[in-house]
Amino acid sequence: MTEGNTQKHFDSDSFLRHLTHQPGVYRMYDESGDVIYVGKAKDLKKRVSSYFRDKVDRVKTQVMVKQIASMDVTVTNTEAEALILENSFIKKYRPRYNVLLRDDKSYPYIILTAHQHPRLGFHRGARRTKGEYFGPFPNGSAVRESLNLLQKLFPIRQCDDTYYRARTRPCLQHQLKRCLAPCVNVCTDEEYSEQVALARQFLQGKNQQVIDELMSKMEQASENLDFERAARFRDQIAALRKTQERNSVTGSQQELDVIGLARGNGMTTVQMLFIRDNHLQGSRSYFPKVPTDTPDDEVLRAFLLQFYLSDTAGRKIPKEVVLPVDIQPDNVLAEVMSDALSQPVKLQSKVRGDKRQYQSLAQKNAVNALESRLNQQSTMNRRTQALQQVLDFGVPIQRMECFDISHTMGQQTVASCVVFDQNGPKKSDYRRYNITGITPGDDYAAMSKALAKRYDNAKEQGNIPDILFIDGGKGQLAQAENYFSDWGKEAPVLIGVAKGESRKPGLETLIMAGSHETIPLSKDASALHLIQHIRDESHRFAITGHRQKRAKVKKTSTLEQIEGVGAKRRQTILKNLGGLQEVKNASIEKLASVPGISRALAEKIYYSFRDE
Repeated sequence: MTEGNTQKHFDSDSFLRHLTHQPGVYRMYDESGDVIYVGKAKDLKKRVSSYFRDKVDRVKTQVMVKQIASMDVTVTNTEAEALILENSFIKKYRPRYNVLLRDDKSYPYIILTAHQHPRLGFHRGARRTKGEYFGPFPNGSAVRESLNLLQKLFPIRQCDDTYYRARTRPCLQHQLKRCLAPCVNVCTDEEYSEQVALARQFLQGKNQQVIDELMSKMEQASENLDFERAARFRDQIAALRKTQERNSVTGSQQELDVIGLARGNGMTTVQMLFIRDNHLQGSRSYFPKVPTDTPDDEVLRAFLLQFYLSDTAGRKIPKEVVLPVDIQPDNVLAEVMSDALSQPVKLQSKVRGDKRQYQSLAQKNAVNALESRLNQQSTMNRRTQALQQVLDFGVPIQRMECFDISHTMGQQTVASCVVFDQNGPKKSDYRRYNITGITPGDDYAAMSKALAKRYDNAKEQGNIPDILFIDGGKGQLAQAENYFSDWGKEAPVLIGVAKGESRKPGLETLIMAGSHETIPLSKDASALHLIQHIRDESHRFAITGHRQKRAKVKKTSTLEQIEGVGAKRRQTILKNLGGLQEVKNASIEKLASVPGISRALAEKIYYSFRDE
């Protein structure tokens, strides 16, 4: 071994000599000072010593130990404290030899607010709003689908509070019989509360109880000769029965999570089934980063810890979790999970009946998800290699980025940056940029600003792409050429993706920077399919951001932006003058006649609309 390749040797004997037998967490570092592994132990000395025995069976451990340059430990009072600290360190350092759960996004819920007239709505994140939370749901689409169904079954408002407070007459949802319009007192508080109570029972899974209650109300209305009210209850019952038939429930598990596990070709899939209120609420696939040679029980233990004890996810631990395989008895893990839920949590793998069926279903879904991801990865690798050949890249392509600009008549301009690697979209690196300070509609200036926002500090961060695609023609590409003109060899390869005349896939023109030569590719070329995928994803991400920004502007009343006009004054002005258009057309005298509006404030309101 030459002196130049000599690695700093870790003196394990000296380290172990002074190591305590108390519980705690240990961290392993490589020569560069990066944490490569975090572990917890009931007995630190005993656990750490096991890594430095003469015979270590697992290849992963052998490779890892060879890279250790230093270690440190944090002593805790109990093993449970060590487990929690280990989870915290794994999230902080993301060591390459630990099992890492990549998707740490919180689950969405349905919220029933605690207002006088409660609102049903979508919620994700910290539970700061007062009300009842139902879920979790596997994704946002499941929540929106449920809210759409609830709107048809129970005429409860789903509008935001600003819209609710500003109403002077019933909106379209009332005309469609999807809201009782409590905002303008079309219904009584009792009638509205009645529907809220029914919706609450429905969300709790008490479908039959809701139907029985509606039947009773229908009969009572008929006896009172209130046939119109009875007909409404009849229609509601019919809609509920259809829903019940469509979402028939098999099983009797109130609250249960079922986990499936599949592994193959260096990839791991963990499948989650969520059973809530006696029915399968949904499922979700996870693809954690798992070092080679990691046993199944270790994968599951790490997954459970990171999944349920995430500080940001806001997930609810069920009373029971069904596992695909046995894990060694770990009372500490169950204890920590139970403390988080404030009730006992049962972890089991040997189950019968309905639970066994759910277990089998989770396993099937895990295998299918794994096969799908492997096929997707295989396709991505094939397309990336094809692009390497077309561009004559001497090294494998590691990172690709694409920019797109979206706006409506120059307003609410948004730029998107999407990132792809050899595995496909890397959504954690996606970015949107709000573009201001340019002439409306100037796409070239917008592109120039977006590039500056993304790459001004990119050299220090070390995340420069190998290839940068620009969605646009020579004009947009020229902005990228100008920006990277002084980067030299550090600059990415720049390619413009110009749309064809009919904007149909396959008619794109690929323009190389510098020479502005076009890249000839057939419609069925794998490299072109990859570029189309990246371009389409960039366009989708840009236009979604633009639409969100545009919708926010539409929802925001111009009155809100005037200093001195709060929520109460805004509502008073709108009620007295009849709407925003009447406010815009009103004179200073008319504005000043509104109770609570001074002459000076009336002038401010008047001129704010004239200066638009």
